[in-house]
Amino acid sequence: MRKIHVIGIGAGDPDQLTLQAVKALRSTDVFFVLGKGEAKSDLVQLRRDILDAHLSDGAYRLVEARDPDRDRAADGAAYSPAVGDWRSARADIYQRLIAEELGEDESGAFLVWGDPALYDSTLGILEEILDRGAVAFTYDVVPGISSVSALVARHRTGLNRVAGPVQITTGRRLAEAFPEGVDDVVVMLDAHQAFRRYADEDIDIYWGAYIGTPDEILASGPIAEAAPRIERLRAEARERKGWIMDTYLLRRRPRG
Repeated sequence: MRKIHVIGIGAGDPDQLTLQAVKALRSTDVFFVLGKGEAKSDLVQLRRDILDAHLSDGAYRLVEARDPDRDRAADGAAYSPAVGDWRSARADIYQRLIAEELGEDESGAFLVWGDPALYDSTLGILEEILDRGAVAFTYDVVPGISSVSALVARHRTGLNRVAGPVQITTGRRLAEAFPEGVDDVVVMLDAHQAFRRYADEDIDIYWGAYIGTPDEILASGPIAEAAPRIERLRAEARERKGWIMDTYLLRRRPRG
């Protein structure tokens, strides 16, 4: 039966792969990659760099397909259906790749940024394909170093403080309200810099973009002071590269 490896490849640094991930790479016959067009072609190249770093003979097979576009204008009640449509469109592509590009006794792999269990759709898509019953395969999951772990390592801090909780959320949720009962909040998928809403509060921000890659950018400090700098760095980076991936930790200072 066909076998699929879902491999967490970290935030971009080839040195961040675990030994388990490297073993999975070396047992893979076909690597599947979804490209996002010319503007994000360096994301495909980063995957190639990771494969070249750990597969010394360079004799690997990579099959690339175009990632379907998502309706990013959808908001409110339309947001979840739009994401569902996009995931189903991805499932159509994954199903075709597995059925047409992978032999019955071969193993394929999807290389997932960070960790497959954290804000990634690959596992849900594979389950949708299996539910359809059109193609049979087994799959396993190799955890990876997420941008969250890489972020706090770069800033030489921790996710939580002594006996305190930490919450991971999205920019969309943060724009609605700061989570209750939590003083340390990690924010991902924030296209609109929701942290600006909290510039008048006693909160520090630890921000990073392109973490683990040669283009990595870091900034930190009280939001009131750091926000203008982060906005400028973010705008310049997006203009230069055409895309941006960033993550940040918000840390409320102890109440007097």
